[in-house]
Amino acid sequence: MYIPFENLPEESRIWIYQSNRKFSDEEVAEIENDLQAFVEEWAAHGTSLEASFITKYNRFIILAVNQDVQQATGCSIDKSVEFIQSLEQKYKVDLLDKMNVTYKQGEFLTHKSLLDFKRMAKEKAVSANTIVFNNLVNTIEEWKESWEVPAEDSWHSRFF
Repeated sequence: MYIPFENLPEESRIWIYQSNRKFSDEEVAEIENDLQAFVEEWAAHGTSLEASFITKYNRFIILAVNQDVQQATGCSIDKSVEFIQSLEQKYKVDLLDKMNVTYKQGEFLTHKSLLDFKRMAKEKAVSANTIVFNNLVNTIEEWKESWEVPAEDSWHSRFF
């Protein structure tokens, strides 16, 4: 059951998927239509999930579930991963590789492999003040507070 993202409680569970390239506005519109259809039907053990999504910066897909109503289970999480994999195939992007970093360079977003980011930190091409996207946050509350932060306030800090 779809619920507007802003209406979900702060403790709702989220999953963040970052694309290795920016989506066009047309692709985002298509993806949002597909996401809407997916969350409308998303269920755990036959019980509809109170779920939502949001897209950010034409690069991130964030799925959310109100676990106070119904917990996402292994099978329902598997269904969401299958859905994300279908988007990967349809748009020829990588959404599941966690070994990549997206960060801001001024107003622009840059996507690098973790190895490249580590090398750039060593070479001082990025700093502890570089704004990174911490995709390891687990709730809407954490997302609001700790998703888009200086590298020094994220797991990325180990590279500085």
